[in-house]
Amino acid sequence: MVKNRKPSYLSFDKDSYPWKPDIDYRENPEQYRVGKGEQGVLICEPYKSEIGQYWRFKTEQIAVESSDKIFELFEAYVKADDLVGADMARKYLQMGYTRARRYANYKGGKKYDEQNDYALLERGTGDLEKAAAADVFYDRWKQAEANEKYATMKKQWKDERG
Repeated sequence: MVKNRKPSYLSFDKDSYPWKPDIDYRENPEQYRVGKGEQGVLICEPYKSEIGQYWRFKTEQIAVESSDKIFELFEAYVKADDLVGADMARKYLQMGYTRARRYANYKGGKKYDEQNDYALLERGTGDLEKAAAADVFYDRWKQAEANEKYATMKKQWKDERG
């Protein structure tokens, strides 16, 4: 096992985190920040509840059904000019890919050994079915990112708000 840096969640500073669980981001979209990657995805309501209930990646077939439903929500948010909803749906698609890859790469999805100063665990010990699920989510994530209207809305939002 190779030692590596400790996981970032160990030094997480929730007070400086721009996403807050007590904000209704549909009512207060101006408080939403796009951020990096999947940031805020498990916090921003009501989108977390609307989208998260469909987020599954146990098998390839489940990932297909999940990513199809989340992409359908993504398209509806884009059509409604709801950047926050669209961005959150995109984040769930991205997170479907990254989490499924984690389970494909590491047994039980555990990357760090908590009992051994958070040393990296052995890679390549995970579930191959999760690799197929990850591929499904990857394709949908990239399809969302390629949506021209979404890309324009996101760029404008980031330029104006961050």
